[in-house]
Amino acid sequence: MIRNKCLIKKGDKVKIIVGKDNGKIGKILKVIRKDKRVLVEKANLIKRHVKPNAQNRQGGIIEGEAPISWSNVILMCGKCMSPARIKMKILEDGKKIRVCMKCNEIIDS
Repeated sequence: MIRNKCLIKKGDKVKIIVGKDNGKIGKILKVIRKDKRVLVEKANLIKRHVKPNAQNRQGGIIEGEAPISWSNVILMCGKCMSPARIKMKILEDGKKIRVCMKCNEIIDS
């Protein structure tokens, strides 16, 4: 069984480091562990042509986010406000937390 290890969670602030949206900063809307992808707010926008039907009363062109690989984003630290690698740390009570490797600040709130 393959474990999909991802240290990024929904609601985290990330910076895109590869692709057409390189340098954009956004919030994680959804993590898709099965496909190793994430949905980032206002990034990798695509347009879809939708026909009108019973559920979608109006048809037309709908713009939305498409998922990107989670290897193409890096987590932003809240304290040092820079993209930083993170590590897992286990507290005395056995709780796992994420820690910034630059400033040793706890990322989990």
